[in-house]
Amino acid sequence: MKIILTHEVTGLGAAGDVVDVKDGYARNYLIPRKFAIRWTKGGEKDVEQIRRARKIHEIATIEQANEIKARLESTKVRLAVRSGDAGRLFGSVTPADIASAIKAAGGPEVDKRRVELGAPIKTLGAHATSVRLHPEVAASVTIEVVAA
Repeated sequence: MKIILTHEVTGLGAAGDVVDVKDGYARNYLIPRKFAIRWTKGGEKDVEQIRRARKIHEIATIEQANEIKARLESTKVRLAVRSGDAGRLFGSVTPADIASAIKAAGGPEVDKRRVELGAPIKTLGAHATSVRLHPEVAASVTIEVVAA
């Protein structure tokens, strides 16, 4: 199935790219989560608009991405959440929580869609996450989850 990506999908492409994927992957994952739309001749006109919007929000150069990476990796990020007695959280920490915690800690503003969690964060302690700043640059950020 031919689709137009509306957001960056790791391993598949960036926003505005027209890609060919298996039907089930598109129908069951990409389209319901608004990561992509079906390709049509009319939708081809939307590609240019998506690419223009991507240029505005995109970090332009690798040097700029490396500067932001250095700022992110030097920032101490602490996130206070509700937890039970055994150190298990009520729910889990989301990428949006991490993005707002980075900003609150004095770090640069990060889009929640660029935060990549290896596994769901459901316990207290230090957890490593990745923030994809540029297709070639990813920052490693350690999040310290503490009880509120």
